[in-house]
Amino acid sequence: MKSLIIIFLSFFTLIGIRAQNNIEEVLRNIESNNKALKANTQLSQSKKLEASVGNTLPDPNIAYDHLWSNPKTLGTSRELTISQGFDFPTVYINRNKLVKLKSSLYDQQDWELRQTILLDAKLVCIDIIALNRLLEYQNIRLQNAEQLSELYKKRVSEGDANILESNRIDMELLNTQTESRRTKSALETKKKELQSFNGGIPITLNGTTYTPVTLPTDFDTWKVEALAADASLIALEKEKEIAQREIKLNQSQWLPKFELGYKREAGEDVSNGITFGVSIPLYENKNKIKQAKAMSLYTNMQIESSRMINETTLQGIYTQAVSLEKSKQDYERLLNSQNTLDLLKKALNEGQISLSEYFVEAVQVYQTIENYIQLESEYQKLVAQLYKYKL
Repeated sequence: MKSLIIIFLSFFTLIGIRAQNNIEEVLRNIESNNKALKANTQLSQSKKLEASVGNTLPDPNIAYDHLWSNPKTLGTSRELTISQGFDFPTVYINRNKLVKLKSSLYDQQDWELRQTILLDAKLVCIDIIALNRLLEYQNIRLQNAEQLSELYKKRVSEGDANILESNRIDMELLNTQTESRRTKSALETKKKELQSFNGGIPITLNGTTYTPVTLPTDFDTWKVEALAADASLIALEKEKEIAQREIKLNQSQWLPKFELGYKREAGEDVSNGITFGVSIPLYENKNKIKQAKAMSLYTNMQIESSRMINETTLQGIYTQAVSLEKSKQDYERLLNSQNTLDLLKKALNEGQISLSEYFVEAVQVYQTIENYIQLESEYQKLVAQLYKYKL
């Protein structure tokens, strides 16, 4: 087994740096080309404009009156009024701050979506690397089966082996070819999925190794950092700030509104002057403060709930990753220390074991390698989820 393992492990090690760069490059391309991110950018821009719509003065009002007297001898009178209404200044201050808070929230929601899409894309990249590894291993296994097939066909022709043994090897060859085709099909599916993340633009990831990763040594300390940088929690904090600002805005809207203008009357005499009015908000703001306070309470509870859920999720992922890391290390020690396959082939060639015994042992070797490939893929996915906040 040692020759197979050396090829298997050393090949992945030699091209590790290139694979690492490939994943980073893939994610950069996806960030630039992903259609969902582009669409969300436009949506955020629209929301920002919508948020700023109400923070302006109302339209000015122009009124003209032309009055006829009775009797007509009294003549006519004309009246022109131009006025402008406006809220109490603190209303505009609170509205302006609210617009800025909403703009910041939309930017944070953009960032949250970006991290989610990049994580999903990275998980697909990990699947592709795992399938590349599996296909590389299956090619080695296929070469081994082809060599045995040629050897036993020669032995059958020379009378040193029977046709049943040759058929057994041909079945192994066929099974390996079938598994290889399935792997290629799954690989193509994942590549198409990655292409969809890249806005439909073809993208290549040929690596067979992963970016070196390490788990946090102190989970509790790391957890504080991860939760502080959690995009979803930051967005909720901004929603909380918005809710608090909504309360202040609604409180300020109970202050009176004003109207200031110019008025001109023309009849037998002409007079000019200013108009001034006050509107007292007795009815239109009813229950708005209660609604804003209820929303603020909701966001506080939502933050607490989401923080607990996220913390529990991180703890679960971390626990799984620690367990898989230990299993991965056990597999690596086993694969680096054994030479079972070489010994089996030597014993088979020297007639010390039967072909059936060879395949029973060889299948265990093959299964061990496949388990290692699958296990490391799962480990990489868990670590990627833990470090989502750094994407």
